[in-house]
Amino acid sequence: MKPHIGVNQFGNDCITYKGISGGKKWERIETYGPKLVENIVQAIARDVLAYAMKTLSSHSIIMHVHDEIIIEKSLSSTVSVPLICGKMSLTPPWEKGLKLKADDLETMFYRKD
Repeated sequence: MKPHIGVNQFGNDCITYKGISGGKKWERIETYGPKLVENIVQAIARDVLAYAMKTLSSHSIIMHVHDEIIIEKSLSSTVSVPLICGKMSLTPPWEKGLKLKADDLETMFYRKD
């Protein structure tokens, strides 16, 4: 909130904003370019994941973790993992040119690959 050019702890110009500090008080907080880029990239990644979840809404999504979608399906289901990966790899219409590729892991229980 309320971005401003201020002076950091080293006496150099920096971007500051109003936020809640570690002491749980509203204060002016310093930030820097790489942190802003990281937050922008994470926001875009979240939007891409949300688009993939909408695309897969007809499947039984039981949870998501960062960049993963966990889908539960019965052993008799005819839904294939390549079909799910294909749907996850669809580029959102608002992000023309973005190349996406989904990896798969099919297992009887959730685990990290």
